[in-house]
Amino acid sequence: MSRIALLVALVASFIPQSLAQTPTYKGALTLSPIAGNSKCLSSQNGNANGSPVVIADCTGGAEQLFTFQNGQVTMYGGKMCLDVTDGVNADGTKLQIWQCYAGAPNQAWYYNFWDNSLSWTNKGKCLDLTNWSLSNGNRVQIWGCSPGNPNQFWNVGYMASNLPAQSQNGQTGTNNCGTGSSASSKCQTLWLNSYDDFCLFGPPKTASIGDIEREAVAYCTKGTHGTRVFPPGTFKGVHWVKTPDYVQITGQGDFTKIHVPKGDEGGELDNHGADGNGNPIGGLIYGNVFGNNQQFHEWTEFLSYKEFCIRACVGPNAPNNCNHIYDEMG
Repeated sequence: MSRIALLVALVASFIPQSLAQTPTYKGALTLSPIAGNSKCLSSQNGNANGSPVVIADCTGGAEQLFTFQNGQVTMYGGKMCLDVTDGVNADGTKLQIWQCYAGAPNQAWYYNFWDNSLSWTNKGKCLDLTNWSLSNGNRVQIWGCSPGNPNQFWNVGYMASNLPAQSQNGQTGTNNCGTGSSASSKCQTLWLNSYDDFCLFGPPKTASIGDIEREAVAYCTKGTHGTRVFPPGTFKGVHWVKTPDYVQITGQGDFTKIHVPKGDEGGELDNHGADGNGNPIGGLIYGNVFGNNQQFHEWTEFLSYKEFCIRACVGPNAPNNCNHIYDEMG
């Protein structure tokens, strides 16, 4: 087990299940295995009782949208639920969709937002990617919970084409930002597409990064993302790196132009704050680097008055590669 996985497991072990039963994100969510951001859990036969729960290409259709409520994982307006077939508590039991019944033990789940596991409540079993396979139609199963097991790491999120007004409680801005640009935009959705089409989180008003990180807003190089646009002369140099595991942009400039106080040595923004919400709260990142309009679930940004670094990660090593210790790299 990596040191990161061990730390997550230790932290999670001290958090009551009642405080980690649902994701920090709101509303109807997609569920994707860490193995592939372009794949989603899906009800193979729609809202029919007994429909297998399988891996499929993400479309954002009703068959792929899950809402966490009342200890259940619901679909189709709360009528159908994620269900352990016949309630068999054995490794390898497959999952299905079934009509929701309040208090049904087969339909009781909790999501731990510290290790991204979805556990069958009080049964010691977790949602598991069968055979680590991303093949469409692969039916998912339950398996004994194992902290740090990538088969049991499930990201929740939104399709870029169907963003909510706000994604987390306490959010000061918005995620459904439209197009165009505005100097007063409160958009909190970034795009990382190329060396000349990217965004950063920055202060909405003059304040140090440490004081304003929860309210940071999006600034972009293009005026097409519904955000604020970097003023001319902001950047002095930009370096773009893409690997199979992450995309990283570093550079220097005058970031007092986006309200960072002169002399502020900077701070970190990331997808996990101390309470599980992001810094900023509700901050989301998308891009076309590893596929069209894919969400980056793991990311970290560093910004000071004169330099920046942002890294967004994919794949099974994403939590380690975006471990919030690489923000000064490059």
